[in-house]
Amino acid sequence: MGLQEHLVGITFECPEQALKEKPTVVQCVLEGLDLSSRQINSFFSASKRDGESLYYVNEDLLEELKPDVIFTQDVCEVCQIDTECTMAAVAKLPKQPEIISITPQSLEDVFKSAEVIATAMGVPEKGHKYTRLLRNRISETEHRFQKSGSKRQKVFFMEWMDPIFNSGHWIPDQVRIAGGKDKLSNPCGDSTGMHWEELVKYDPDILVIAPCGFSIERTLSEISLLTSKTGWETMSAVRNNKVYIADFELFTQSSLSTLADGIALLNYLFHSEHSVLPSKLKNSYIRWSADHKATRPFKDANLN
Repeated sequence: MGLQEHLVGITFECPEQALKEKPTVVQCVLEGLDLSSRQINSFFSASKRDGESLYYVNEDLLEELKPDVIFTQDVCEVCQIDTECTMAAVAKLPKQPEIISITPQSLEDVFKSAEVIATAMGVPEKGHKYTRLLRNRISETEHRFQKSGSKRQKVFFMEWMDPIFNSGHWIPDQVRIAGGKDKLSNPCGDSTGMHWEELVKYDPDILVIAPCGFSIERTLSEISLLTSKTGWETMSAVRNNKVYIADFELFTQSSLSTLADGIALLNYLFHSEHSVLPSKLKNSYIRWSADHKATRPFKDANLN
């Protein structure tokens, strides 16, 4: 929304390279550790069970920065520090900032969150402009699919590989708008663990793999966790060469502009005959071929 100059600190998960020079206020104890998907899940499960947090605030830095407003989240305590932990650190500050929790559950909630942020910064008109532009962009994608008369694709969107988690919160909205249907998803709720046999029985026509926090290369390093399972070869998505590995930032990061990009990518993957892939997204996915080799986007892809 063009409000970067007001930002005095970020968390370790800030995806924007342009903001990397900002001080990092929140860190994770797992940063820098080379852990498998299952090990990461075990760490988070144990911390939740024991009532401990894997995140910590640099309290001295926070006091030095003297923020007027702190935006926090309670969407997912696995991915980021929550409001309760933040308030514990803020309580020690001589200057008490306003704490605003951004907690979207659906895509519509993400729109509202953007407006909440802009209003808190004293520039609600920027929020209105930002959301209006992105509503129009997303609507164009949805209308293009509806006008095409194409059949909705049977999709499974995987948020974690070991153990397997379905998609939740706003991702089912992204899949639906893009022209797919994921009956194993959990709209407006947390992603949940499931058994491999459930996925094999569901037999999706398209499989999108985008583990939270994982780049394409990171996902590829553990793809054998799936390809070695009984039933992998028999799934329709595998047999029809429609398994895709995508960049998590287009889906599990609740930034409205990146979620709009995610919808555009999914629409292309589901209905390439009726859509055009924006050129900036050409490296945001790969197609996994039936012989278990990763290939870059097709040479004949429609790019603009």
